Amino acid sequence: MSDTERLRRWRLVLGGGPADGTGCTLVERDQRLDRTLGALYDSDRKGGLGGSSPSVPRWLGDIRDYFPASVVQVMQRDAFERLDLKRMLTEPEMLEAVVPDVSLVSTLISMRSLLGGRTRETARLVVRKVVEALMKRLEEPLRQAVNGAIDRASVNRRPRHAEIDWNRTIRANLRHYQAEYRTIIPETRLGHGRKSRGSLKDVILCIDQSGSMANSVVYSSIFGAVMASLPAVSTRLVVFDTEVVDLTDDMDDPVEVLFSVQLGGGTDINRAVGYCESRITRPEDTVLVLISDLYEGGVEAGLLARAQRLVGSGVQMIALLALSDEGAPSYDRALAARLAALGVPSFACTPDRFPDLMATAIRKADVSAWAAGAGIAAVPAAADPHAR
Repeated sequence: MSDTERLRRWRLVLGGGPADGTGCTLVERDQRLDRTLGALYDSDRKGGLGGSSPSVPRWLGDIRDYFPASVVQVMQRDAFERLDLKRMLTEPEMLEAVVPDVSLVSTLISMRSLLGGRTRETARLVVRKVVEALMKRLEEPLRQAVNGAIDRASVNRRPRHAEIDWNRTIRANLRHYQAEYRTIIPETRLGHGRKSRGSLKDVILCIDQSGSMANSVVYSSIFGAVMASLPAVSTRLVVFDTEVVDLTDDMDDPVEVLFSVQLGGGTDINRAVGYCESRITRPEDTVLVLISDLYEGGVEAGLLARAQRLVGSGVQMIALLALSDEGAPSYDRALAARLAALGVPSFACTPDRFPDLMATAIRKADVSAWAAGAGIAAVPAAADPHAR
């Protein structure tokens, strides 16, 4: 460790002032980190975060950005003891004042193990309020995009007479109207999509539970619930750290899903993708969306081999580095580039773009081209996807 880094750390520990003896000036990020520490640990502050102020969820989100999961857990416990956050969470005033905020939801989920009794129920009410607001914003665009993509993907262009979709056929042939005969010549006939007792497409959302992916977990749960309600799509929701948990049976209630995830911990992407692979029965009709920052704690070579096998079988596989409004977090660029070289596009996506992304994937169109057209910077492919 350099002398400069050592002085920086002592400055953050001692809290500044002429008496700290370091003479160290902090850069802007360290200044924010210093204020985050000071709000909790400065001895002359009492209840430093301030009751039900909006700074509370922001502060809880900041500590996730600055510190690893193990430290965050300690700081949250300290905040409960020193600043009486548990009392704040049980105040009805907070529920009335809270605005839909994904960071607040991820904060409550991450500290749910610290909540009990009435506090836990209050946290559920807050989470449900935010989830319902997000559903109002996101449900209809996703429903329309997916249903529209299914309809276009399943158009029958050689229909029998009983299968003709007359409304669509008439619109497609208006240019062939014969005024003399007052009729339309149906040069192009369009039929109803193929009938099926089951779903037309299978979608698997495979979600990394590591702390940096907290907001992505929230949005993925909501999108999973919407797609689960669409009869033309069979949706599976899988979350993972070093273990893999299939939450498909809980998808009808996003709040239940969110209170089932365990944010933080290790990451075994290879194991999670292996589980998803074992559930695929119709590769040509399957879209697998891996939502992860790609910091692999498992066997990277195994993950690359699985990805190559899945793409080769016809699965449309996509790696989302984030599904949030905050852009791509820190991620493993080398692994993202190797996946891209195998035909797995890798990029971050905002929730508002996700419906169009799913529609593109369901139509089996070029996802990389869609991303470029949407102004989304995808990770360029590695020259050798198997190089270390």
